[in-house]
Amino acid sequence: MSLATPAAVPLTRRSLAPDLARGLMLLLIAVAHAHMYLSGHQSGFRGYSLDGGLLDRLVAGVQILLVDGRALPMFAALFGYGLVQLANRQAAMGRSRSQIRRVLRRRSLWLLAFGFCHALLLFFGDILGAYGLVGLVLIGFVQRTDRALLRAAVAGLVLHVVVLAAFGLLTVSAPKGDTPAALADPVEALVMRLIGWAGMTPTYFAASVVSAFLLGIWAARRRLLDEPAAHRELLSRVAVVGVGAAVVGGVPLMLVDTRVWVPSTAVSIAAYVLHSLTGIAGGLGYAALIGLAVSRMRRGTPGPVVTALVACGQWSLTCYLLQSVIFTAVFAPYAGGLGAVAGDAAASGIAVVTWLGTVLLATALRGRRGPAEILLRRLTY
Repeated sequence: MSLATPAAVPLTRRSLAPDLARGLMLLLIAVAHAHMYLSGHQSGFRGYSLDGGLLDRLVAGVQILLVDGRALPMFAALFGYGLVQLANRQAAMGRSRSQIRRVLRRRSLWLLAFGFCHALLLFFGDILGAYGLVGLVLIGFVQRTDRALLRAAVAGLVLHVVVLAAFGLLTVSAPKGDTPAALADPVEALVMRLIGWAGMTPTYFAASVVSAFLLGIWAARRRLLDEPAAHRELLSRVAVVGVGAAVVGGVPLMLVDTRVWVPSTAVSIAAYVLHSLTGIAGGLGYAALIGLAVSRMRRGTPGPVVTALVACGQWSLTCYLLQSVIFTAVFAPYAGGLGAVAGDAAASGIAVVTWLGTVLLATALRGRRGPAEILLRRLTY
């Protein structure tokens, strides 16, 4: 079978903004996940150490404001956006609505399978499974009306609040223990990763991405990232309101998780819910910012930095999985063992270096598809 399937768009013809967004957001994903491999410390709502040094607390505070709960919904919006692009390409080839839906379901099902394998072998905080599950359940909305989309997005927000409140209560009431990444026995760690993934994927992670996924479909219908220059006014509003809401809404939890403020349990949970809700706005705001940046670029070949980030975005699935491979090798007690001695700041530093490494790899192999992308396409088509 040819590596370039009939539905695959040549890399040189892909829209710039979505791939640039994916490349940049992989940095946020890296720093949001690296500290989840640490152990031996009591942690707060977002998993940061409550007894870290000054630098650790500063890093945790910045990431709670700008990273945690912001990258996940942005990738969900880009996932919804990409499914619409795929559906449009299928329609242009003369496929029927039922045929298009089967392709989209097959892609989502295999993404769920990727997530299962990712959790089985590497990382209990896998997010691929949630995207695949949401795609399977809500794939019909790719062909539903805008009104149905927006109503479902509002319903998703309500569900999100309920799930967040439940998980917030569980966080403050459950015994504090280490994550599966801290277990020295690799078999025991594997079992605990699967248990955590099976519980978190259909609840916390899925509820966190529903609204952003649906709004990504809405945005794709208007080609907001394909033609950002034609939508600067709307993108500007989304960027200002979204990022502003995320920063303001993240302040209470930042103060709680860095122990600057120690309020009651009810107030702490409310801060946690507010942080995650405004994170959806922040993720959409980040995507809008990148669209605006692309709209202001001069015509012609992008510069080397943009080219490198776009290459990473085109390898987003491969680079995301590579992050987990490296983090496991560095932090796991049955591998590098740094998870027991590193702090939040050190973990974030390792995450940045890891992300840079994946950017360099994708750039060096620019023009080729990543191995995970090739496999997903072969399985889908």
